[in-house]
Amino acid sequence: MSVRIAIIGGTGVYDPNILTGIRDEKVSTPYGDVGLKIGDYQGKSVAFLNRHGAGHSVPPHLVNYRANIAALKELGVKSIFATAAVGSLNEKMAPGHFVFADQFLDFTKVRKHTFFEGGEQGVVHTDVTDPYCPELRQVLAQAAGEFGLHYHNGGIYVTTEGPRFETPAEIKMLKLLGGDLVGMTSVPEVVLAREKEMCYVNISMVTNFAAGISPTKLTHQEVLEVMAENAENLRKLAMKAIALIDPERGCLCQGALEKLNKE
Repeated sequence: MSVRIAIIGGTGVYDPNILTGIRDEKVSTPYGDVGLKIGDYQGKSVAFLNRHGAGHSVPPHLVNYRANIAALKELGVKSIFATAAVGSLNEKMAPGHFVFADQFLDFTKVRKHTFFEGGEQGVVHTDVTDPYCPELRQVLAQAAGEFGLHYHNGGIYVTTEGPRFETPAEIKMLKLLGGDLVGMTSVPEVVLAREKEMCYVNISMVTNFAAGISPTKLTHQEVLEVMAENAENLRKLAMKAIALIDPERGCLCQGALEKLNKE
């Protein structure tokens, strides 16, 4: 059975009791080998990729994003649900809320951002007017509405390099630029998915207000505690969205390079 759907996130996203036939898989890519799990849900094969590795051992600036996305493409994945823990710059997006980002601002510094580096790959300027798949965002909104979850369909995700948290001065700047959320993983993941012509949607769980907005200093433990409290909602949301989509669905995201290839 072809694997058309993938979830990128931590192991807390899935529940082995929901899936059947879970197996470990290793996929070799030109960028490195990727280990992931594949299981079945309501007759659909779903790949689960732990972005930070076993035991959360890989920091965000060292994640092998190209290998991860290339591995999912190799499996035949068409739709990616990517989860993320984020801080909020927007008072309306409170801890515990879900946000399905529709735009990003990129403040990363040292990451490999593209599959196209000249040579055999050529030079390609990929359109990212709608970086996060509008169709999948609508599916998530429908699923969140059915469960009565607090959600926002749209928001600007600011990706910072990490692994440190941001200063209050940086948060003030990012808020002035229009950012709603701050995290460390969406870029280049979303861009690479577009280059591989896969639909990609972001499921951000707000774990805290960012530095300078929050009345207390931020700790990683605080993030983990909110994630744990909301893990069941995150699982329900992701699995309901998977139930709602056709694995073989087509989308404009899946023809992102078509016009470029004809020119």
